[in-house]
Amino acid sequence: MNAKILVVEDEIKIADILAFNLKKEGYEVLTAHDGAAGLKLALEENPDLILLDIMMPKMDGYEVCKRVREVSQVPIIMLTARADETDKVLSFDLGADDYVVKPYSVRELLSRVMANLRRRGVEKQQEVGKQLVFGELVIDLDLHEIKRSGEVVELTRREFEVVRFLATQNNQVFSREMLLKEVWGFEFFGDVRTVDVTIRRLRTKLEPSPDNPTYVLTKRGVGYHFTLEFGDGSQ
Repeated sequence: MNAKILVVEDEIKIADILAFNLKKEGYEVLTAHDGAAGLKLALEENPDLILLDIMMPKMDGYEVCKRVREVSQVPIIMLTARADETDKVLSFDLGADDYVVKPYSVRELLSRVMANLRRRGVEKQQEVGKQLVFGELVIDLDLHEIKRSGEVVELTRREFEVVRFLATQNNQVFSREMLLKEVWGFEFFGDVRTVDVTIRRLRTKLEPSPDNPTYVLTKRGVGYHFTLEFGDGSQ
């Protein structure tokens, strides 16, 4: 079955161009021209990927992304003319998977669509029915949920995927650049500080003592890794 892609874009000409090119690649395409209509389609039609403009009438892309993430892990690619780092970080914190700045080439966007669909497909195959248990921390790869001492920890999609990736890599250390490639996507060229911000937020939510972490650790001069080898959680 061909993937179903939802395009939420208030500029009708751009939406039509995107829909035309996606259909040429064999995708089923749904379109909406404001945030409220886009959210309605996202919740009713269960698309496999969403292309989401940020600046739209009735409801902006940030709010759409936030509300979709409350019920779905569908890949979301933000489309925007806003290239500021703050906007990118906010998008990822709300659960977006990728961020494309206008103007962009159709070829580039199609490449990102394929990469996100492929990555999500691999995740689904690997994660069904699996749980990772680390002491009081339980990572449910099927439900995309983490519990600490039996209580659900509220994480963004990006925060969860950082934990999932590190926890399944057998204590391997990853540089910031490697994490950007593996978790944010190979075409993401954001500031490496995005990784540091995400790790700090994760530690606040997961660690009994964020200043002395026991799960997400730093290897000085190298990068980050996940471990239960309690001891020096050097910053």
